[in-house]
Amino acid sequence: MAFDKTNFTVYGASKAGDVPSLYGYATTDAIADVNTSGYFDDLSDTLSVGDVILCRTSTGGTQALSWVYVASNASGVVDVTDGLTITATDSD
Repeated sequence: MAFDKTNFTVYGASKAGDVPSLYGYATTDAIADVNTSGYFDDLSDTLSVGDVILCRTSTGGTQALSWVYVASNASGVVDVTDGLTITATDSD
């Protein structure tokens, strides 16, 4: 699938120097799709290098949470990092 702006939200927009902004994004796409260069190109005017996005993604119907950050944003092409998956145990 493609990026869907309706599932993107601002948690905190930076107003000071190089402090990163924090965003959230939910999709049924896998993190391997989301972290592909160009996925967030529709936001090239919004995202800055270092901004952080908490992504809720899905692989085969199983949801996952990952932190990614903007590695580069040049000439309208946004690339984010591969992502750090948030893991948890629910033993009950």
